[in-house]
Amino acid sequence: MTTAELARKVRLVELRARKTVGGALSGAYHSAFKGQGVEFQEVREYVPGDDTRSIDWNVTARVGRPYLKRFAEERDQTVVLLLDASRSHFFGTGAAIKYEAAAEVLAILAFAAVYNKDETALILFTDEVEHYVPPGRGPTHVLRIIRDVLAWEPKGHRTSIARALDFLARVRRRRSLAVLISDFLDDHFERPLRICARRHDLIAISVFDPREDRLPDCGLVDVEDAESGQRYTIDTGHPEIRALWEAAAGERAARLQALFRAANIDHLRVEAGADLLRPLIPFLRRHGARD
Repeated sequence: MTTAELARKVRLVELRARKTVGGALSGAYHSAFKGQGVEFQEVREYVPGDDTRSIDWNVTARVGRPYLKRFAEERDQTVVLLLDASRSHFFGTGAAIKYEAAAEVLAILAFAAVYNKDETALILFTDEVEHYVPPGRGPTHVLRIIRDVLAWEPKGHRTSIARALDFLARVRRRRSLAVLISDFLDDHFERPLRICARRHDLIAISVFDPREDRLPDCGLVDVEDAESGQRYTIDTGHPEIRALWEAAAGERAARLQALFRAANIDHLRVEAGADLLRPLIPFLRRHGARD
């Protein structure tokens, strides 16, 4: 990819993300990712109807009239975006490959963080953590993250969600908002996932392509496992083969959903190439309502 092509791609993702951020999405983001507490803001004179539990008795005693303490929600937060850059994420049969859809979700959430004055950080991983952008604030920082995501050429082919979560545990001791974006075609990450969910406010967003769930009837098809490189031929014209494929995909999705439920992690499944905003807004609202 040339520099000019990269610049155009970054600009396109930026425009799409900025267009969607605001209004309903900004409100959903704010309600989903509340502050970690409250901070003192000021005192003001008591008026009838105020909650008497908020009276500042020290100030009241000094001035001889009742005064209240006012508090504001703390909004100083860090959003850590963990993005899967393994080879299987570069698959797609529709309007976008999975990695492009994942990058757009990441951009939307990053710009929502900007609007809410939150910091953002990036962990880009395959079977190793390949790139880390420490927390920063503002549009310039987010554009740097988007550029890194779109320009990155992954060294690894496979996926290790466990290593990405272990890295998060090392670099973020303070409770953060962690968004794990992957197709979750991986094993042996259950324990790190549960540990991370206890330490951080963790949500999971899985990206899928429709052909991973259901095969079309188009005869013999040569396929290759993107991460292992193994090749084989499938007779998609055979109804039993298509049924087995669909059943295996359903079982995989059910196991993943059961894992998230057991770990108390909210999970959203989005289709590459589809409208990403339509499922994202109600998902964030549900996450906020749960808390």
